[in-house]
Amino acid sequence: PEAPGMGRFYDCIAGWECERVNEVKFIAYGLDETYNRFLPGSGPALAASLVAAYEQGEPWVGYYWAPTWIFGQLDLTMLEEPEYSDDCWDAMMEEIGSESIVGEQACAYPSVTVNIGTNTDFIDQNPEVAEFLDNYETTMDITSEMLLYMQDNEAEAEEAAEHFLREYEDLWTTWVPEDVADRVRDSLSESS
Repeated sequence: PEAPGMGRFYDCIAGWECERVNEVKFIAYGLDETYNRFLPGSGPALAASLVAAYEQGEPWVGYYWAPTWIFGQLDLTMLEEPEYSDDCWDAMMEEIGSESIVGEQACAYPSVTVNIGTNTDFIDQNPEVAEFLDNYETTMDITSEMLLYMQDNEAEAEEAAEHFLREYEDLWTTWVPEDVADRVRDSLSESS
């Protein structure tokens, strides 16, 4: 309302690192010419703004991270950015440390690789668990869907895990030997 000719860009939570990164992007992409940055006070406030706009059919532009239940619930469109590169990211980080943001260049956030780690003693003592961990693989979409299940059903981790095992048998059975898969299926049948 204080700037009727400008749109609102819902930014990261104030004080988070993404707030500083987004400031560089905001200027580099020229969004400062048509949008004001709005810093919500919390994650729930940011989520509420997005869900409310979506449900009312209103436009919403801003920053949100994934995986999260929001991506499991809403059909969102990610805005395209120049591809991540170490050089671009390093230049952005240098700007964050400077006195004034010029926004000469920007690029997408880097993808985060999730590593599973253990020590060699554990692997030696638990080769079947090590094999499971080596086979384990999932997607951001599935994780977001499971987080949404937990959100919608006020489910604890164990209930969500059972839901996952029922819904994604084709996936998790590739992680374990057939005899283990049979035992899990039997256990799920007993708990139905």
